[in-house]
Amino acid sequence: RGRAGAMEASGKGAFVLGNLAEVVERVLGFLPTKALLRAACVCRLWRECARRTLRARQHVAWVSALEAGPAETHALVRALARELEQVHVLPQTVLYIADAETFSGHEESHEQKKARKRNSKETAIALEKLLPKRCQVLGLVTPGIVVTPMGSSSNRPQEIEEGEAGFALLFPKIDGVKIHTFHFSKDVRNRVFDESKFAEAGLKNNPDLRVVLLFGYNSWKSGATRFLHQIVNPLNEKSIILAGGQVESFTSLTSENNSAQPGDACGVVGLAFSGPQIQSATVLLDQDVADERTAEAAMQRLKAANIPEQNTIGFMFACVGRGYRHYKTKRNMEADSFRKFFPNVPLFGFFGHGEIGCDRIVTGNFVLRECNDIKDDLLHGYTTVMTLIHLGSAK
Repeated sequence: RGRAGAMEASGKGAFVLGNLAEVVERVLGFLPTKALLRAACVCRLWRECARRTLRARQHVAWVSALEAGPAETHALVRALARELEQVHVLPQTVLYIADAETFSGHEESHEQKKARKRNSKETAIALEKLLPKRCQVLGLVTPGIVVTPMGSSSNRPQEIEEGEAGFALLFPKIDGVKIHTFHFSKDVRNRVFDESKFAEAGLKNNPDLRVVLLFGYNSWKSGATRFLHQIVNPLNEKSIILAGGQVESFTSLTSENNSAQPGDACGVVGLAFSGPQIQSATVLLDQDVADERTAEAAMQRLKAANIPEQNTIGFMFACVGRGYRHYKTKRNMEADSFRKFFPNVPLFGFFGHGEIGCDRIVTGNFVLRECNDIKDDLLHGYTTVMTLIHLGSAK
């Protein structure tokens, strides 16, 4: 009788899981994305339920790597391989940033005579292989990393100026938000930049464009600064937030079929965020900001933008000359000041070779300052740019 009862119960369970969509959806809702995609292969009902479940997952996720490991692979590769099994979103766009020194393996070890054998191209390919095929990936390497540890948005962000570190921001498909990558490389034959390329990249004639994150590479090359000005100046409008900095190099841009730059080229890569629901703000911490009080005053200006904290990401683009040297050996000063005013916003970014940004706030039609004809100066050195991007009220 017990066996008959058990069979009857399992028969009912099978009926429910084969026919009642709301129950199936509730159960599938507990699964991380990879397991959910496997479950979608069971039957048509499960496929439909899995699709609806995935569409509802519109929060940005991230993977952090903060500890060095064996020389063969970068910590970010291992962290991504491990954590993607647990992630609850399907990434459509990924921005990853890792430290330049250990990403390509220049670090000498005292115990071993050999230098770390690591090739940045191989590391980049290993990272891209872990991500969905149709995903657009932008990968950068920089002298230092700013990263929020995994687990909670309110974890204390870390400024890592030396050592192995990195992060990957995983953006799912978000209703009302379009994110795309772009790349402009300097044409040696042509001194004047062809501005029709802006329209092709969705950076002109796009009334929904709200935020552009810009990253210059090989900035030491002759003409690199002039080229960066040619990109930045036409985008310097009061209704667009521009932020970013000069990186060591970019290692991935999969939307262009993996075409990494030739070694001697210079240019600009970036991410553009379009959508009427996006709100954003930036503040510039200039050279005079050199203690806790002035750093917190800058965060207060950012707080005054009244950007909602939910579904918002913070970015910090700092000069390699700042950090603990600038603050007289006090570490993590700017990241801690940010956390004090934004307790639930995860913070990401880097220490680089120059910064892009200014004080600017765009929330709906509100602009921080009176609109005037004088363009803001957006290119700086020895500064930090703090940026908030709010992606709308999350589902």
